[in-house]
Amino acid sequence: MPFSIFRLRTLRGANIVGLLIGMSLFSMFFFISLYLQDVLHYSPIKAGISYLPLSVGIIVSAGVASQLVTRLGFKPPLIAGMLLIAAGLLWFSQVPALGGSFAADVLGPSLLAAVGLGLAFVPVTIAAVAGTAPQEAGLASGLINTSQQVGGALGLAILATVANSQTQSVFHTGVHSTAVALTKGFDRAFLVGAGFAIVGAILAAVLISSRDSRDHAREARGGDATAVAAAAG
Repeated sequence: MPFSIFRLRTLRGANIVGLLIGMSLFSMFFFISLYLQDVLHYSPIKAGISYLPLSVGIIVSAGVASQLVTRLGFKPPLIAGMLLIAAGLLWFSQVPALGGSFAADVLGPSLLAAVGLGLAFVPVTIAAVAGTAPQEAGLASGLINTSQQVGGALGLAILATVANSQTQSVFHTGVHSTAVALTKGFDRAFLVGAGFAIVGAILAAVLISSRDSRDHAREARGGDATAVAAAAG
């Protein structure tokens, strides 16, 4: 891999933010599944069906994000998406162990995080290939996908350790309810994940070029679909 590709400021910033998207959000699916099955006692099939609103939210918000990128550039929607992801994870950090329900405690933050993911994923992918030469577009696309996957693996390892540590601490205080101890661990993991998302929003504002963002929007509005088509691919 030619390391000269990292000379592009926006590409560097997009990959760092993509890493943090993976760290903050991908592990959310893991902990939601555990909460639904181990605390709310959903069957695996019912837990899977419960993801449908989140999936629809991602699809809809990704379409909206494409329109916003054309009008505003990729930087503002990306920052907004990271902040919405943080808000969704902060909301998730309040899920109760006793008396919780999908409609009251999971659906709302799931939809908020879904909107954030859609708004963040599309712009960060476009930002990652902005300014690259045609022969570098494939490499740039592979890099952002790798950054997100590495971030997901790293984030899950960190947040699972955080959750397990908190769960064990709760047990050591004399709590005997597995549901309570697990939920306290999930809550702490969601809180740390929200911190990753906030850091991602800050770094998106600092590391990604506003000029590149505006240039992309101007080219898209002017009918130059090359950048959009490359990003979608």
